[in-house]
Amino acid sequence: MQAVVIAFPEKRWENYTIPINDEPVVKLTEQRLLMSKRIDEVITIVRKDKLRTYSLHVMNPVPVQAGNKMEALLKAMPDGPFFLSEGNMPLIQPFLVNYLTGLFYENEPEALIPVWKDGTAEVTHAIYEPSALEDAINAALAEGYRSLGRITEFLDYEPVPIEELAKRNPKVTLSFFRVRNSFDVRFAEESLKGL
Repeated sequence: MQAVVIAFPEKRWENYTIPINDEPVVKLTEQRLLMSKRIDEVITIVRKDKLRTYSLHVMNPVPVQAGNKMEALLKAMPDGPFFLSEGNMPLIQPFLVNYLTGLFYENEPEALIPVWKDGTAEVTHAIYEPSALEDAINAALAEGYRSLGRITEFLDYEPVPIEELAKRNPKVTLSFFRVRNSFDVRFAEESLKGL
């Protein structure tokens, strides 16, 4: 399966090249995905004007000109099912990616999305069927939504309860950790030592 990493900043504070152990967070995210036995290729969606920067750090940058992450994903979506991640998630657990991929192939839903007990869906840690995601993004954009998190309203997806998985292996929750600032960097550096 292919993995798609979104490294497409919309807000000033979003920085996918912030260093962790001297490596950009987006590169670590890509490496963690490739550690999964079920991911054979990773593409990284980047802003067209940032291609030079990202081409130094990731294997397959795909430059896109778009207004937001949803539009960028729409323009660079692969043809087959794919695992979607955001470029600031360097603690993705390969065993979780393997598990989700296995579930997806077993049940073949339109989308397979991990969900917290409070109903929050982790849309950038999920597997999608491209045609279903394209329809969901187009519907969300038509309704005036700009946040990728709103796509769940337009998708028939299979939820995967995160807390249930965490009972079996507490490291599951690390997968959803996002690096946003220097405090997050310290936590990520310490956590990577134990993985």
